[in-house]
Amino acid sequence: MDLRQYKLELQEELDNILNYWKEYTVDETNGGFYGRIDNNNHLFKEAPKGSVLNARILWTFSAAYNANKDPAWLNIADRAFAYISNYFEDRKHGGIYWSVDYTGRPLDTKKQIYALAFVCYACSEYYRCNHDEPAKELAIRMYTLIRKYSFDEWKGGYLEAFTEDWRLLSDQRLSNKDANEKKTTNTHLHVLEAYANLYRIWPDPELAVHISLLLGNFDDYIINKKTWHLDMFFDEHWNVKTDIISFGHDIEASWLLLETAVISGQDNWIEKMKTIAIKMADAVTEGLDEDGGLWYESEPSAHGLIKEKHWWPQAEAQVGFFNAWQVSGDDKYLQYVFRNWAFIKKHLLNKEKGEWFWGVREDYSIMPGEDKVGIWKCPYHNGRACLEIIHR
Repeated sequence: MDLRQYKLELQEELDNILNYWKEYTVDETNGGFYGRIDNNNHLFKEAPKGSVLNARILWTFSAAYNANKDPAWLNIADRAFAYISNYFEDRKHGGIYWSVDYTGRPLDTKKQIYALAFVCYACSEYYRCNHDEPAKELAIRMYTLIRKYSFDEWKGGYLEAFTEDWRLLSDQRLSNKDANEKKTTNTHLHVLEAYANLYRIWPDPELAVHISLLLGNFDDYIINKKTWHLDMFFDEHWNVKTDIISFGHDIEASWLLLETAVISGQDNWIEKMKTIAIKMADAVTEGLDEDGGLWYESEPSAHGLIKEKHWWPQAEAQVGFFNAWQVSGDDKYLQYVFRNWAFIKKHLLNKEKGEWFWGVREDYSIMPGEDKVGIWKCPYHNGRACLEIIHR
């Protein structure tokens, strides 16, 4: 493998991913995109439609259009933006519904900050396609609401979840597998990327201050300076509540933190995040298997290593280790990239029916019961990995 061949393969895979979503997920009957397709490409036409999935479709196809100006990708982005605007935005209370039913009627009306962040992130990217003012305005509305309701003025950081009319929820969980805590690394990471992408199109001085505050949250509380992994769950006072290690979030943060510092142009953070990117990438190698794949996560105090290799940590490993190679010049990180790409090609690409499998177990069998399209399964991680490395 060399860089030229690697880039060609990534371009081919990017086209495969985008074409899959264009061919199989467009809902011509009820608008937008179908909410669920399983590994055998069986379509569930009446599955709920998630705001995060739709925002990730909007971001991916907007970013693809911004990279190569293919009008087919802009058409999909147009469709995604229209659906989010018409069906997911709460016109009465503000914000984004977590889900709607297959016809577009509000289903789960809670306000999860994670979802608002993804809509901000996606609309900012869509604005870069065509300077569509309603997209910019929607992105700014999401930022304003996150600031108004979620930002912790006293302790810093962001609270997780609210009712439809913005009362704090007792159940703050993003998903059933998460701890019910008021602050999580996952949400902070995606608020950070949303703010950074918004800053590209709207370099507001107050936004720059909040980007710096978020970078400080990672530096002060979220990055464990003993292990260089991320601590994942906190109470409102930043007390760490679990010892879970998420290798995917670690490697994703390693490059997103630096990218955010670069976008915001804050030199002090750029230099600090270069150093942190390498330390975090080195810590993630603890989760690399001999086959080049990245294990899902570990919880030392409980079940130890979870011996599954999910699709999205592999995609983030592609970018994170590539970034570490660029920052350090050390070829060992590039070899991690190439070995991980070989693992992806061998075990995760569904060459017969398209897209990537959710993941494989220790014996390389496909994880059962997972979807190819769903509330969480989207074209964002793998599509972004291709786009990001092709660009780099």
